[in-house]
Amino acid sequence: MTGLEQASEGALIRVIERNSEVPYYEQLFGILREQVVGGRIAEGERLPSELELCREFGLSRATVRQTFQKLESEGYARRVPRRGVFATTPTESSGWTIQDPQGFLESQLQHGQVGIETTVLGARFAVPPERVAQLLQVGPEEEVFELVRVRSLEGRSAMFSTNWFPGASGRVVSRADDVLDGSGSVNQALRGAGFVTAGARRVIHALRTPPDIAAALGVGRDEPVLRVGSLSWAKDSTRFDYYETWVLTEIVPLEVNIAAT
Repeated sequence: MTGLEQASEGALIRVIERNSEVPYYEQLFGILREQVVGGRIAEGERLPSELELCREFGLSRATVRQTFQKLESEGYARRVPRRGVFATTPTESSGWTIQDPQGFLESQLQHGQVGIETTVLGARFAVPPERVAQLLQVGPEEEVFELVRVRSLEGRSAMFSTNWFPGASGRVVSRADDVLDGSGSVNQALRGAGFVTAGARRVIHALRTPPDIAAALGVGRDEPVLRVGSLSWAKDSTRFDYYETWVLTEIVPLEVNIAAT
């Protein structure tokens, strides 16, 4: 009997929603993570095999492999060569897993991190810088919704972020009261409106910090800080979010998790 079959004795197994905007691999990830977190698949127990999950949920092996990779990268699974994939408990992390499609806030809360505060410094419709307009594929004078925030960890300023949202995604964020007061997640607001990340490209530079950002982060002018630029698009290739986040990595390390295949 597999861990998933054992879990079904005490709780109804969720099914894959075929009409959902959420990718199948993320839905399966949520199902398996829930089983691990709830203890219905015990730590150290082997997870169902790729073939078992394919049959159980009617998914392709490529989709199931993507789910396992996400479970491993987030600390809910460990692959043992020639034996299988086993449930594990994620360790608390103050870092930001840079290849994860989730935003910083979601990833930190998921790993049990507390003491995160978000201050919104600005929220308005405005014409973006030329480079941003080109990335978002909007006209040179077209306004997008601009959101500027500072995030602190345990009382220490750690990240300065500016997001630009074009068109419909901008209207969604502009009406999300919890995002505008700093308590809510941009990703959750966008997903709730059907904007699901199908792909993203993140570029990291070490740059001298502009004066206004240096002041917000409490660092010296022109002190090098890592800047993460991230462009997200939906499955129809619509570009709906671009952000630039300046990160003090001594407070929030950037993490890259590698899973063997």
